[in-house]
Amino acid sequence: MKKNWKISLTAALATLLSAVGFVLLGQGSAQAHGVAMSPGSRTYLCYQDAKTSTGALTPTNPACADAVAQSGTTPLYNWFAVLDSNAGGRTSGYVPDGTLCSAGNKSPYDFSSYNAARSDWPRTHLTSGSSIQLQYSNWAAHPGTFHVYVTKQGWSPTTPLAWADLEAIGTSTNPPAVGSPGTDGGHYYWDQALPSGRSGNALIFIQWVRSDSNENFFSCSDIAFDGGHGEVTGIRGGATSSPTSQPPTSTPPTSTPPTSTPPTSTPPTSTPPTSMPPVDGACMAMYSVTNSWSGGFQASVEVMNHGTSPSSHWKVTWKPGDGTTINSLWNGVVSNSGGNVNVANAAYNGTIAPDGNTTFGFTANTSSGITLPNGSITCTFS
Repeated sequence: MKKNWKISLTAALATLLSAVGFVLLGQGSAQAHGVAMSPGSRTYLCYQDAKTSTGALTPTNPACADAVAQSGTTPLYNWFAVLDSNAGGRTSGYVPDGTLCSAGNKSPYDFSSYNAARSDWPRTHLTSGSSIQLQYSNWAAHPGTFHVYVTKQGWSPTTPLAWADLEAIGTSTNPPAVGSPGTDGGHYYWDQALPSGRSGNALIFIQWVRSDSNENFFSCSDIAFDGGHGEVTGIRGGATSSPTSQPPTSTPPTSTPPTSTPPTSTPPTSTPPTSMPPVDGACMAMYSVTNSWSGGFQASVEVMNHGTSPSSHWKVTWKPGDGTTINSLWNGVVSNSGGNVNVANAAYNGTIAPDGNTTFGFTANTSSGITLPNGSITCTFS
């Protein structure tokens, strides 16, 4: 009887220790993570898109929203945890095609939904042939080498990502870091040259191979070669600048809604970039809320020219959020069609020099709090 009791106790202790060991392993892994922050990975930018003032994660991007609907918010709170503890630097043949963005589904969290082959993931806009500062989260600091790949010309984001779609463009071993590990802002950084002669949508894939263990980290960043300088589209607010971009200057908003009288404006001037010239006709718009009050808000939209010749006219189009109506607008001419808001240039600001910008603003009434564009915001030159 005593012997059986001892066996049962031993089995129970083994089970308990096994369970404790599993929990400790999970906690240890949770300290050893990282994905690209610029150009932002799918998990990082979806996290940025989903963050709210209450701490809840509520994505506005449709791809991010579908990923959360499939996998829940726990993976997104752990946006830096796309890893395989046993990868050991293995690539094609080990990590199955179609699962590169989820570390072969070997992570402690379910990132499988971030493999979805679709064209509406948040995207960073870059210039082919230029050099960028690549930033990669150092949620935990480890020695190792970053292997950087980009999809080949002609790859479609609606096709599951495969190893055959990728070409290597660089490596970086033990690059410098700034910020504190274990924080949202800490990251490694290094200069990365982008391939020349590229256009259209693409994806940057990075595998971080630790030199002190078999643990590897995986990162998928959707990009567009369209003459951009690091602008991010498809996240809350319509568009924003990435950490590598110089933020636009603006006048701090006032607490009182402005009048609808258009202020005077002259086309801005700026120095053309020293990297490969932007693609002709590359118009981009950045939407931001600058002030708010009960039942309304003020917004600003920056229109940028990433082309190589001046624009003559521009038009920005977006679908307003539910319950939102514009009541005054300056530096542009507003119209509505099919549920969309269209803003064309005013008589005095249609010309935007290459690498230049202009800004229009508006106030709006809303019955459902501050609302952002319901989908993407588009910009065209004519």
